[in-house]
Amino acid sequence: MPRLFTGIEIPPEVATDLALMRGGIYGARWIDVENYHITLRFIGDIDESSADDVHTALEQIRRKPFEVTLEALGSFGGDKPRAIVAKAKPAAPLVELQAQQERLLRRIGIAPEPRKFTPHVTLARLRAASSMAVADYLSTRGFFFSRRFEASRFVLFSSRASTGGGPYVVEAAYPLG
Repeated sequence: MPRLFTGIEIPPEVATDLALMRGGIYGARWIDVENYHITLRFIGDIDESSADDVHTALEQIRRKPFEVTLEALGSFGGDKPRAIVAKAKPAAPLVELQAQQERLLRRIGIAPEPRKFTPHVTLARLRAASSMAVADYLSTRGFFFSRRFEASRFVLFSSRASTGGGPYVVEAAYPLG
């Protein structure tokens, strides 16, 4: 059974800039640069027949390329931080692409995504990192970070069932435009 999700790949030059943000937090497990992406829709572990249905549904999407802005570094988890992320601006084309995928996948019987869509690139997963250490990290690195790139496609990724997922494999690509 493949574990699937859709996402937008991060161009190499932007990924290199994101990689420069690594280091400085005890308990951080930094994500490999080649695994940087913005998750659009987590699908989960499904059988091959359902995976074929997902692919067929995603092929129906027709949208124009659009600009993605990574606007700041941040964290998830509040008082118990669990991730360092580069937050993406929730611009209309990005949010609409995610919403269309959600609708199409529900129609073919994929369970609804329970989490609110918060576009981001996960840079590190945190274990036992203090909220103070994360705040210090963000205050020294997060204030200047902003990058833009054009999303010209989205992809269907597969991952292995493990903590953190990667390595991710592109199973199919869907051009925008």
